[in-house]
Amino acid sequence: MSRNLYIISGPPGVGKSTTSKLLVQTLDKSAYISGDAVSHFPVKGRGKPWLDKDTNDLTWKNISSLVKNLLDYKYDVVLDYVAFPEDIDGLMTELEDYHVRIIYVVLMVDRQTVIRRDRLRAEEYQMKERSIILLDEFENHPDLRVDNKLYTNHFTEAQLPEIVSGIINNEKYRLK
Repeated sequence: MSRNLYIISGPPGVGKSTTSKLLVQTLDKSAYISGDAVSHFPVKGRGKPWLDKDTNDLTWKNISSLVKNLLDYKYDVVLDYVAFPEDIDGLMTELEDYHVRIIYVVLMVDRQTVIRRDRLRAEEYQMKERSIILLDEFENHPDLRVDNKLYTNHFTEAQLPEIVSGIINNEKYRLK
C-alpha cells in the first residue's frame, strides 16, 4: 500500500497548523511534523532559515530523515511548514526510491487576514512584515501552480473538515 506525504504550506497565519492537526487526526496511521519545530532542533548557532543557508539546509535534511523514517514504518506524514516549490523539489528527490503519494497544498488568505491573525499571536511569535513578504512570495512565485493554492478566506472554522476532505480527495494537489 502506498503511503502519503501531505505538505501543508503557506505564509504564517493561513491556518497551516490548525489544518494539519485535523488532517493528521483524520488519517488512520499518521504522523505530524512541524517544520518550525524541526528548524529549532539546533539551539545555539541557529540562524533564521530564510537568512541562513546552513540552517535552512539542515532543517530540510532533518525533515527528509523524519519523513523517510515514518514512511518506512508505514505512516502517512503531514508536514506543516513554509515550503516553496524548490524545497519540495529537493524533498521529492530525496524520496525518489519511496512509493509515496505527495500532496502539496499552499493555504492562502488575503493581506488583512494575515495581518489580523499575526497580531493575535503572542508578541514573541509575531512575524510582522515577514508574514506579508511570504504572502507576496507565495502569490507571485513563478513555479507555484495555481492548482496547489487553496484560498480559505471564505471558509469558517466549522468548514475545516470540508477543507481537510478536499486535501485528501482532490487529485489537483498531487505532485507524485
